[in-house]
Amino acid sequence: MAGNFWQSSHYLQWVLDKQDLMKERQKDLKFLTEEEYWKLQIFFANVIQALGEHLKLRQQVIATATVYFKRFYARYSLKSIDPVLMAPTCVFLASKVEEFGVVSNTRLISAATSVLKTRFSYAFPKEFPYRMNHILECEFYLLELMDCCLIVYHPYRPLLQYVQDMGQEDMLLPLAWRIVNDTYRTDLCLLYPPFMIALGNWKWRLPLSYNCPSVCIVHIWSAPGGSSRFVLFPACLHVACVVQQKDARQWFAELSVDMEKILEIIRVILKLYDQWKNFDDRKEMAAVLNKMPKPKPPPNSENDQGSNGNQNSSYSQS
Repeated sequence: MAGNFWQSSHYLQWVLDKQDLMKERQKDLKFLTEEEYWKLQIFFANVIQALGEHLKLRQQVIATATVYFKRFYARYSLKSIDPVLMAPTCVFLASKVEEFGVVSNTRLISAATSVLKTRFSYAFPKEFPYRMNHILECEFYLLELMDCCLIVYHPYRPLLQYVQDMGQEDMLLPLAWRIVNDTYRTDLCLLYPPFMIALGNWKWRLPLSYNCPSVCIVHIWSAPGGSSRFVLFPACLHVACVVQQKDARQWFAELSVDMEKILEIIRVILKLYDQWKNFDDRKEMAAVLNKMPKPKPPPNSENDQGSNGNQNSSYSQS
């Protein structure tokens, strides 16, 4: 493991260019709108979160699993491997990489079956169709795609350091932590170093309302009369500070980062909360999943639909 993020495989191989990411995604956008693809990102991040919570995994394990999931589909179409199979596979691999301990085969399959049945039956009326041999095969493809670059850096540690430096750990950390969790519903973990996600400077005042499914909805607000207020605020910490009515402008003003990148991070977070407030997954996800491109079964697979029939249909042959 690289002790320095800038020397790690995360930075050297897995901080991607946005244009390249969107170019790879065009295969799926032939079937889905950008909004529908965004809904799939949120939905499967929620599936991974629910699966991790059911297995009582640490949040960092869940975050690593989510990053693995996003890395795979950043390079391959959704039709390459069924995301319903990829989600528990990523959880299985992340639990080992993060040294949580190997989740037993029986426990993993039981958890996936239970979570889909109890939490997501509106989207998956049938039972979880895969078994451990499918997950182990899927894990092989995932490892191959990532070239065994398995160490993932997260915003949690820099966030904790920033909040401790401010001396407001008890007040700000829980809320800021939840906002960081929400960023895994976006592409930010593929595009930016984690310290930038935890620490983003913003040049506007942002009033908040509380309609977001997780934390809040943020609206950009400019000063009366059209004049701009150039006060620098870190992204996730700023949201927490506004909610908690904490004035930390002096601390924020001492920071120096790439403003263009930080502003883009803020725009993504704002867009997430703005769209999330109108997203009813129980009503919408069945239709989106029906449109999602799916793996093509190999020739004559219709004649092989026995106890192992699902194994052939979970991977694309194209």
